[in-house]
Amino acid sequence: MSHLLGSDVLDRALSERTEANRAFFEAESERLARLCHRMAERFARGGRLIALGRSPAARSDARHVAVEFVHPVIVGKRALPALALAGEGGPLVEQAALAVEPGDIVIGFGSDADSALALARERGALTLAFEAGGAAEWAFEPPSQDASIRQELVETLYHVLWELVHVFFDHRGLLEGRDARRTHDTGASSFLYPFLAEGETDLEAVVGDVRRSIVAKAEEVGKLRAQTLEDNREQLLAAAAGVRADLEAGGRLLALGNGGSATDAMDVVADFRYPPDPRWRARPALDLTEDPAILTAIANDIGTEAIFSRQVIAHGRDGDALLAISTSGNSANVVAALVEARSRGMRTIAMVGYDGGRVASERLADHVVVTRSEHIPRIQEAQASAYHLLRELVELA
Repeated sequence: MSHLLGSDVLDRALSERTEANRAFFEAESERLARLCHRMAERFARGGRLIALGRSPAARSDARHVAVEFVHPVIVGKRALPALALAGEGGPLVEQAALAVEPGDIVIGFGSDADSALALARERGALTLAFEAGGAAEWAFEPPSQDASIRQELVETLYHVLWELVHVFFDHRGLLEGRDARRTHDTGASSFLYPFLAEGETDLEAVVGDVRRSIVAKAEEVGKLRAQTLEDNREQLLAAAAGVRADLEAGGRLLALGNGGSATDAMDVVADFRYPPDPRWRARPALDLTEDPAILTAIANDIGTEAIFSRQVIAHGRDGDALLAISTSGNSANVVAALVEARSRGMRTIAMVGYDGGRVASERLADHVVVTRSEHIPRIQEAQASAYHLLRELVELA
């Protein structure tokens, strides 16, 4: 792959993503705001969010949704009940039959989830999917045929739902089954959502505020995606060329991350093993977040800092490549894994947020892609574009 061709690919990819992002969220902001309201009503009455995904790529989104709702990364957000039902648990419709209750919210990723969504809707659950014409009550069809762009738009969408459902949940008087109260303490989240302290009875005003917030968040990730791909162009091109050379010489890609970044590692490995483009070759890749028995054994017996480095010791070989994803660049287990990988002659690639943290300042990776933001959902969305394009560039290298 020539440098010029790689740059052209990145320019084209950014242009397509910018336009799809703008069109999608401007068109759907009103419906998304009202969906936030409906989801908040379900949560307020004791409902849960259940995410369904059978394929390797769909499973990563289902698990990403669940971890965001259960373990909020923004100060002031309350934990909300969520779980993921993935393909390893058996047919999704059979799992849904045992798990779904009438007050739940069920999100399906991929057409494999359609039968389970139909069952959930019949039971009275609120159902959501990302392909038109299926069984879900709420469907949002991304305006692109590119699988990577579609996934990135869907990730922003469910992040926005997670962030903004709290607006309605905190306005008690706007939810069926809960009583209004005269005042509301916005707490630590007030600087992000100043309109939280407004009145409790004007639903349309709050919907309007949420709609505008959705558009603003989409604009924010658009700018951050541009920064990530433009500032780190040389890093991405060099990393792709290196990984391609490693793979052609018999090496493998190992990927890791914590929390939402763990699900991003799942997505990376899924894309290497099962290419989203039929013209690409399947490539050997290992997901170091995949086995809970290994992770919990190491965490219990040694400590969480070793959960990835011990696996690098077990699997890493000279000629392999390691991709580490971290929103902070400071996670101790990510740092330890990068250090171990380097000691074994592995190529190291890191995708990090904020200012790059220790990974960038101590130059712990051969190729460092920095997404310069302190807002974790937006960092993860821009990082998704970066690793999707890394995957594409590997095939062009």
